[in-house]
Amino acid sequence: MILVTVGTEQYPFNRLMNWLTVLLEANLIPNSLLIQSGTCSQLPPNVSNVPFLEPAELQQRAAEAQLIISHCGEGSASLLRSARRPYILVPRCQRLGERADNQQIMLAAALYQRGVPIAWSPGDLVRYLQTPYYVNLPLLTGIAAALLCDHLEAHFGDGQPRVKSSSPSTAK
Repeated sequence: MILVTVGTEQYPFNRLMNWLTVLLEANLIPNSLLIQSGTCSQLPPNVSNVPFLEPAELQQRAAEAQLIISHCGEGSASLLRSARRPYILVPRCQRLGERADNQQIMLAAALYQRGVPIAWSPGDLVRYLQTPYYVNLPLLTGIAAALLCDHLEAHFGDGQPRVKSSSPSTAK
């Protein structure tokens, strides 16, 4: 079974659902799918889906999966680290109405540089489905991920930091 998870965003991730529909129709997905579909309004036909899974059930399903296809959210990193299954990340895009910002795009770009399988297109998804692999994700706390995104934004974006950083207190 391949577990597909889109997280709990208020925005649908119909682009990924459309990619999966096309790949299923072309018989390019080798296993059955279980889709945690969130707010998606378009779903591939004849697949198991549930809008949301409780964290414990999501962990259990991830541990049972042969492969996980996930959005590129911070919470996904924790799930993938604990499941230790091959995975593919697909970042949500603000321009396509899939998120309020492009944090997932920036995070995906940084992770891609570390060898993490990122599907930027349906072709990438097909390639990673044919040869799935596991890469240990770096531990990203909320602030570390935000600072990483600030660094990327400063380098590639408008240069305005999104998080105020402070040095740790030395008081005892």
